[in-house]
Amino acid sequence: MKQLMLGNKAVARGLYEAGCAVVSSYPGTPSTEVTEEAAKYDEMYCEWAPNEKVAMEVAFGACLAGKRSFCGMKHVGLNVAADPLFTVSYTGVNAGMVIVVADDAGMHSSQNEQDSRHHAIASKIPMLEPSDSAEARAFTMRAFELSEQFDTPVIIKMCTRVAHSQSIVEPGERVEPPVKPYEKNIGKYVMMPGNAKKRHPIVEQRTRDLIAFAENCEFNRVEWGDTSIGIIASSTCYQYAKEVFGEKASILKLGMINPLPEKLILDFAAKVDKLVVIEELDPIIENHCKQLGLTVTGKDVLPIEDEFSQNLIAEKLGMSVPKGEKLDETMPARPPVMCAGCPHRGMFYTLSKNKCTVLGDIGCYTLGAVAPLNVIDTTVCMGASISTLHGMEMAHGKDYIKNWVAVIGDSTFMHTGVNSLINMVYNQGTGTVIIMDNSTTGMTGHQDHAATGKTLQGDVVPAISIYNLCKSIGVKNVTEVNAFDLAAMEKTIKEEVAKDEVSVIIACAPCALLKGVKFPNKCVPLSDKCKKCGMCLKPGCPALTKNEDGTIAIDETMCNGCGLCKQLCKFDAIDCVAR
Repeated sequence: MKQLMLGNKAVARGLYEAGCAVVSSYPGTPSTEVTEEAAKYDEMYCEWAPNEKVAMEVAFGACLAGKRSFCGMKHVGLNVAADPLFTVSYTGVNAGMVIVVADDAGMHSSQNEQDSRHHAIASKIPMLEPSDSAEARAFTMRAFELSEQFDTPVIIKMCTRVAHSQSIVEPGERVEPPVKPYEKNIGKYVMMPGNAKKRHPIVEQRTRDLIAFAENCEFNRVEWGDTSIGIIASSTCYQYAKEVFGEKASILKLGMINPLPEKLILDFAAKVDKLVVIEELDPIIENHCKQLGLTVTGKDVLPIEDEFSQNLIAEKLGMSVPKGEKLDETMPARPPVMCAGCPHRGMFYTLSKNKCTVLGDIGCYTLGAVAPLNVIDTTVCMGASISTLHGMEMAHGKDYIKNWVAVIGDSTFMHTGVNSLINMVYNQGTGTVIIMDNSTTGMTGHQDHAATGKTLQGDVVPAISIYNLCKSIGVKNVTEVNAFDLAAMEKTIKEEVAKDEVSVIIACAPCALLKGVKFPNKCVPLSDKCKKCGMCLKPGCPALTKNEDGTIAIDETMCNGCGLCKQLCKFDAIDCVAR
């Protein structure tokens, strides 16, 4: 029976139907739901790995053992996994191995807009790109077959709009492919220089074979319309072009975007008067066409950054743009803000109060960079806060960073931060690291990790103690503090930044949105005692607003009784009462 499915859910369905056995991923918007949906099928083993590199190596091990495997990540996660990716291209596979990478044009939840097609080209791995949920399912299933046919991992490139949009999918039944026996093959799987050198020509021949395959494969098709303009597009750009041009243009729809066909493109170009390439981000298809000697319109009129839309394409290519109605009033801005009761808010308030310089990392706590806290100076990538702090100390000496700290979440610390902390200890740094432990991977929707004591499939397992982990790598000064206790946090921060040794502060309190987390109290303003000083507003809790007379109002539907505002009020004008 046909169903409406998110693109990510359709990928998971494709994994199931293709007989995938092992799934290992790291959560990252917009890819996260693929693995969460896959975990609903008992026939597949699914896990959250500490990071994307580990996930890809697990998937490789599973395919080597003869069972179809999968790993998923967002575009910046593929950077982390690039080490095994490039070498697994050389080794090839045993059973099929499929990788999903989800790009985020428009940077809805990312620190850059990189184009993952570059990874596919550089690693010489075939890449498919679905344009809707039906293709997401079908391409996933077919990717396993291609993987086994051409002895290579296959990448499926998703994007935010395909991953998080719904369209019609017709599910099928699961197949159970035979388990391929593992056979020892040092020349194929041991990538020391002598063996790797022999594998490289095999990879190049595979690319030539894949180019030949791309000329007539089912992923690429021509949809003929008016031949005065011919459009080459893929993914959402194909959908937008169809909506804008309809039958007023012919379209070469590319579903296999690495390697790109040559004869197919040349034949299509010869039959149209004007050739246009519509692609988000980098001009990869466009440059391929130019290398074939074609004159093409592309990035000379279309932007190289941000998401495309129907209206943008119509405007840039001289088509009529529908005029919608404009609102009479400008909509108020809605800046991102940490949730009411977020355990990070008190820490950032304390750091700001003490004029600490803060190097940030990837997570919800990155919001500490915006008003009203404005306390974070840098955010680069997972784990970079600790390494950056160490680098600054090595450049200027320990006194330079005396009031500086690195902040990192518990999941991010397990991802890559622990490596950075090891480096700081090993190379005799003196920096202070604050691990903001909210017991989850908050930014991507509350996924568990190795320090939460719970697996993706809900099994209770021994939780890695972050405290003991820090101790085990040689950190002498490790302190746990309640993230909602402002006085204790301030005292601890002052003590630790003053030391000439590496210090770790673990600020512990669960995310306010975690299931099962319930605060027993709620905060209630006492207007008769309020002096209108505004101290309670400084941390920027969204549950607190000002009345017209300057007194404080607390929205009881948002307040979860964390008590931060009560601690800041010097006039006892806020009370905590039982719910």
